[in-house]
Amino acid sequence: MKTCYYVSILLFAFIFSSCKQKPAELFVEAETFSDKGGWVVDQQFTEQIGSSYLMAHGMGIPVADASTKVTFPKTGTYRLFVRTYNWTSPWYDGEGAGGFQLAVDGKSVEPVFGTAGNAWLWQDGGKLEIKNKTAEIRLKDLTGFNGRCDAIYFTQDTAFVPPAGLETLAGFRYKQTGIRPKQAGRYDLLVVGGGVAGVCTAVSASRLGLKVALIHDRPVYGGNNSSEVRVHLGGRIGLPPYPQLGGIVKELSPLEGGNAKPADRYEDEKKTALVNAEANITQFLNYKAFAVGMNGNRIKTVSAKHIETGEELVFSAPLFADCTGDGTIGVLAGAGFLMGREAKSDFGEATAPEQGDKMTMGSSVQWYSEKKDEAVTFPLFRYGIEFNEANVEKVTMGEWTWETGMFYDQIGDFERIRDYGLMVIFSNWSFLKNEYRGKDEYANLALGWVACLSGKRESRRLLGDFILKEQDIVNQVIYPDAAVPTTWSVDLHYPDPKNTENFPGEEFKSIAIQNCIKAYPVPYRCFYSRDVENLFMAGRNISVTHVALGTVRVMRTTGMMGEVVGMAASICRKYNTNPRGVYENYLDELKALMTKGVGKEGTAAYPNYNLGEMLKIE
Repeated sequence: MKTCYYVSILLFAFIFSSCKQKPAELFVEAETFSDKGGWVVDQQFTEQIGSSYLMAHGMGIPVADASTKVTFPKTGTYRLFVRTYNWTSPWYDGEGAGGFQLAVDGKSVEPVFGTAGNAWLWQDGGKLEIKNKTAEIRLKDLTGFNGRCDAIYFTQDTAFVPPAGLETLAGFRYKQTGIRPKQAGRYDLLVVGGGVAGVCTAVSASRLGLKVALIHDRPVYGGNNSSEVRVHLGGRIGLPPYPQLGGIVKELSPLEGGNAKPADRYEDEKKTALVNAEANITQFLNYKAFAVGMNGNRIKTVSAKHIETGEELVFSAPLFADCTGDGTIGVLAGAGFLMGREAKSDFGEATAPEQGDKMTMGSSVQWYSEKKDEAVTFPLFRYGIEFNEANVEKVTMGEWTWETGMFYDQIGDFERIRDYGLMVIFSNWSFLKNEYRGKDEYANLALGWVACLSGKRESRRLLGDFILKEQDIVNQVIYPDAAVPTTWSVDLHYPDPKNTENFPGEEFKSIAIQNCIKAYPVPYRCFYSRDVENLFMAGRNISVTHVALGTVRVMRTTGMMGEVVGMAASICRKYNTNPRGVYENYLDELKALMTKGVGKEGTAAYPNYNLGEMLKIE
């Protein structure tokens, strides 16, 4: 009897536990697909949508399928959800442009994804029968117009819907992927951002003996000067008061300039070789920093996630350099910052508006067309932006003047800003190819390249011990810590009045108002945070006003900032001090390093500049 009793109890427990078993499910991040086909990984908006995603950037021609193998926990009936976004929805209420289908083991699921709704959402794909535990999943682009897929979820719980809110969705992702942070080691300096400023920071510090980790969220270095964005280097090197600044900039600079040119013009391989040659740099390409750990007002750790695999690494260092452009690390650490235009009364700047506002310089999606031997077609693209004979841009390329988002948040609204850049390019080109009365002129032209990464000019500027303002530059006020020469004009961008007339509130063209300056040395105190004790910054996120940003933001200038930050970091390590301590106690040593430079070949001063004629620096 006792045996029967225990058997009954065990049987009941088994039946009860079976009833309580979690329904089978499978979660797939689209960016982890083993074969991405013609789809590209887009990581620009992870702060806003929670993840990287795959995008079918085909310029109107459907791209090759992305595919991967998956293993289901068991066969049977599953309900399918695809997280996607109808990207044309801010301008068009109908069916969107970015349609795609999902196929499992060669059989396409019925719904078309990415063409409905007006936000990132889990689109219901209905039920499907999974007959084999191991299966192939494919994303099949239908249009070539930037359909996007974040994640795919199969569940046998027919009542469950994946969460939509960012916080709950983040928890859901962690639970599904099982990815947990790993320690990446301890370094002397952690540099976040591999644009020109970040590369120069890392190389400078490396050559001065520091163990450096360089984190960059793309597969190639260079930022706006890479083949992914294609902006030329602006500014001059080899100038007083420290003509040897710019040596590293010289080493990485492409031989030719120009915006929106063929990819090889930007010489990505030169930047890669430069970093590869530095034994003291450990590289983390395709990692995006997303969190910081603090100890009081000091950064203790930075966490970064791989944009494809999702692997998370935690980095430790006594010193950090924010070269992200957006001031991402500083903001995560609680540093003060400025964004938008300051009022004239804030800093007494003549060029500032009477009232401050949120306006920034915009972002550019550059593009060009190519001539073919015979006529080529382009799909009719009408998604809410109307072009006609009067307002069409009769051009075959667009470079820096194609600029969007001046009246939007360059952080929170950045996906919309980039998407509007794509929208106007495709809409304008469609009209030229299909409806313009002079369309024969464009018959043999095809889009040759359209950027999918938007080149950003301005967002957050982290506050340092000194905030550079217009009158410092114009009046040549030379401070004791004068360092990097800025030579570009005070170049501020505004909506093109003609474009405003044609597209009020939805401008996509800009003009530049430039006030020429004499070469001016930017103070070192602009290159570290006043609030976060161990944080440097180099790039367009340094401590300047909106007006002053107009001159310091070009890339040869930001590269020199990086060289100086690397030098200052070496002094910090040598004396166990912080960035402010370099200014307060070791400024002469920093000046000695700036005089010597860290370039392998040295720099030659540009014509018409003579060290003896430069204003004397006290």
